[in-house]
Amino acid sequence: MTVARNIKAQRGPTLRCKGWRQEAILRMLENNLENGEDPERLVIYTGSAKAARSWDDFDRIVAALKGLEEYETLVCQSGRAIAKFHTHPRAPRVIMANGNVVGRWADRHYELQQKGLTLRPGMTAAAWQYIGSQGILQGTYQSFIGAAERFFGGTLRGRTILTAGCGGMGGAQPLAGKMAGAAVLVVDPRRARIQRRIDTGYCDRLTENLDEAVKWVETAKSTGTALSVGLVGNAAEVHTELLARGFVPDIVTDQVSVDPMGNYVPVGMTPEEADALKESDPKELTRRAHETLLTHMRAILEFEKRGSIAFEYGNGLRLKTADLGLKEALKLESFVTMFIRPFFCDGVGPFRWLAISGEESDIAEIDGMIGEIFSSNHPINHWIEMARKYVHFQGLPARIGWLGHGERSKLGVAVNEAVARGRLKGPIAFTRDHLDSGSVTSIYRETERMKDGSDGISDWPILNALLACSGGADLVAVHSNLDISSSAGQTCVADGSQLASERIRDVLNGDTGIGVMRHAEAGYERALENKRQYELGFE
Repeated sequence: MTVARNIKAQRGPTLRCKGWRQEAILRMLENNLENGEDPERLVIYTGSAKAARSWDDFDRIVAALKGLEEYETLVCQSGRAIAKFHTHPRAPRVIMANGNVVGRWADRHYELQQKGLTLRPGMTAAAWQYIGSQGILQGTYQSFIGAAERFFGGTLRGRTILTAGCGGMGGAQPLAGKMAGAAVLVVDPRRARIQRRIDTGYCDRLTENLDEAVKWVETAKSTGTALSVGLVGNAAEVHTELLARGFVPDIVTDQVSVDPMGNYVPVGMTPEEADALKESDPKELTRRAHETLLTHMRAILEFEKRGSIAFEYGNGLRLKTADLGLKEALKLESFVTMFIRPFFCDGVGPFRWLAISGEESDIAEIDGMIGEIFSSNHPINHWIEMARKYVHFQGLPARIGWLGHGERSKLGVAVNEAVARGRLKGPIAFTRDHLDSGSVTSIYRETERMKDGSDGISDWPILNALLACSGGADLVAVHSNLDISSSAGQTCVADGSQLASERIRDVLNGDTGIGVMRHAEAGYERALENKRQYELGFE
């Protein structure tokens, strides 16, 4: 039975735990649920990625964090607090492994979830690092700008983007496209999801009428106006109808959840009917969803044939439909291979920081510090300027900012010093998405088509997590998502102490450094140049 709760991250200077490292982790757990798409079921995003296995497990985690000493480490297994052990002050306060099963059991994952033995961790959900749709915003923006630079002369002004999925991850798409200058149409069958993006400033307009949506988008295109439109509808149906009308967007991508046991809705059903069928007849729901997925993917492929720039944004749509017999889907490229891998070779990726105090002024102060630390022509300064204009905070004030090797640690140490001097009103937590240069293995996303063929080698996320433990991260997580990916995440808390400065320096340099080395080992010249410049690895 679902328990109605309204979890909010605590703000202010009052500690409930025995130190700020533990308190920051607790507030980030609460912040996950404050930002979650279905918090009453502990689901943070994609319809299935959870923060804890059950509410009883949530309560046990909270109690464990409140009682955790500065020399103890809490061990969590798939959303359940297992035990705490005597370690030492520099050790992580929390280590966790979430959703990991051996390969032959991957197809039994849903069954294991139903038995209460594991959970779907997502990437940041079970590691308590989710900050709302902002967390994926810059990566989506970089992909759209990458498309602009590669195919459209450097701008998306007067261009259209068609996509689907407006949940916790996909909800970044309408704003990212608008920030890139485009007219964006995003389709989602769940009205509440689009409305949430309207309410939080991530989408401009909502409609249930396709004619109205197309009119808005085409008007924006003709006037060169950046605009985002959310259309309530099923992507398979909408895309098919758009093809019949001869509508050809400049860019087509997708961020729906393709898991029928998550949130994918078959054609001919309302979301509520799909949710009910999930409980009464999951096999029938899966059958109907698979038929819809094939229609959905065929439409994207047809848009590409008609001239659209099409790519998958890592939601597994290509693999899912290829497994259903549509092998042509695998010819479609991903956003990583088309736009993001050069960033990974520099160790650049989705770094983020949260004001644990809850004070928006702390984020504004760090925005200013970035202008002091990095040169005026550094891309981070342009991004911060746009973020201050467009991004509304969700939950604890936070900021995403893509930084690379040596840059994250430089900012982190400076922020810790600002906490120590009282320039900031409270500690800052540094973390990142698992979608980073050296922290994930995913053969149809981050590590797709690696130069040396090492796409499926999953040593790297494990090494990343081990290195984060060695450096003294406050929280370290190792995740698997079915047979799709393995990843690692970490969180470091800047509490103003000298120990925090040392830990932040070592953890963040290790995190980006192993990203550079992962790509240098694969033979990318850009990464090899960085290896030499930063004196990483061996000759």
